[in-house]
Amino acid sequence: METQTLATNTARRLTAAVKAAAGALADGQPVALPTETVYGLAADALRPDAVVHIYEAKERPLFDPLIVHLPSRDWLDRVANIPDGSRAIVEALMARFWPGPLTLVLPRRSIVPDIVTSGLETVAVRMSAHPVFRAVIEHFGLPLAAPSANRFGRISPTTVEHVQSELEGRIPLIVDGGPTEHGVESTILKIEGGELQMLRAGPVTPEDLGGVFHALCEARNYRPTETEVAYFFERLGVSFSAMLRGESSVSVEAPGQLASHYAPQTPLRLIAPGVSVLIYDQENEVPARLGSLAFQEPSTAAEFVCEEILSPAGDLREAAATLFAKMRRLDEAGLDMILAEQVPERGLGIAIMDRLRKAAAQHV
Repeated sequence: METQTLATNTARRLTAAVKAAAGALADGQPVALPTETVYGLAADALRPDAVVHIYEAKERPLFDPLIVHLPSRDWLDRVANIPDGSRAIVEALMARFWPGPLTLVLPRRSIVPDIVTSGLETVAVRMSAHPVFRAVIEHFGLPLAAPSANRFGRISPTTVEHVQSELEGRIPLIVDGGPTEHGVESTILKIEGGELQMLRAGPVTPEDLGGVFHALCEARNYRPTETEVAYFFERLGVSFSAMLRGESSVSVEAPGQLASHYAPQTPLRLIAPGVSVLIYDQENEVPARLGSLAFQEPSTAAEFVCEEILSPAGDLREAAATLFAKMRRLDEAGLDMILAEQVPERGLGIAIMDRLRKAAAQHV
């Protein structure tokens, strides 16, 4: 299959790309599109015959559900059955974070095919804020299933070149929207009984969600106690705490929960900041070719063949935005192992460490 890549850097090219993408989607074909998090591989979410192309192109197992992207908020009640007890928190989250990098897991309606939800009784939904993605989905007019545009278990793509290296010859069309903004996938929240459970860390942090909790209390002229605030985060952290401990036994309820996601082909090991490690090639008993993925400071060790620094300024948002691109560069450097430095687990650092742990878990 020949894969065409269309630019969007002028108004004329954007218009042509949007029409071509919408046409391919209407024909049941998958199209790679930029979002504000990573590039996604999109297909008509309401057509099982279209969605199956996503699984084929990505070599993705059918038990891993997909996120459904909505063209407008009024589609939410058409794909999800929101219980009365969850309505207030859903609307508050939508008002604060949509369009944006937040995915909500809610009870599904029958309009959503089983192949999208992997047979689960819930559906994961979000609205992308990327202008190119928004232009395509609004022109198409229907929800799009859109996991990351890479082969299953590989590093998520943050540039059009990454998509090309992963899916060239597997899909008919890639739309180039430039580098993505956030660089890590959306935060995923399950909402049940008016309570939140974080299934995947991402750009929307626990602190951001705490702001919504306080806003809901203020709207009711209620000031929560310290105990109630602590309880909110405790409820939020049912599976969140397990992620921080590196546990991977949690059942798959949403995309991106499998331990093997985000893995480079090169073995990756997590190390503490400032630790120097010398690893030998066991077969030849010579020092292994090592690469370093550092957070802020370059390593003083001499054994690294190449090194990538996530953020010289120590900015976690910059680190998240560059994470997958720098992992990919190291993965393509012909190394025996990548040593990844742990980052501070606060704010976006939680999402970064989630991805690094899953990358390391692939080679345990």
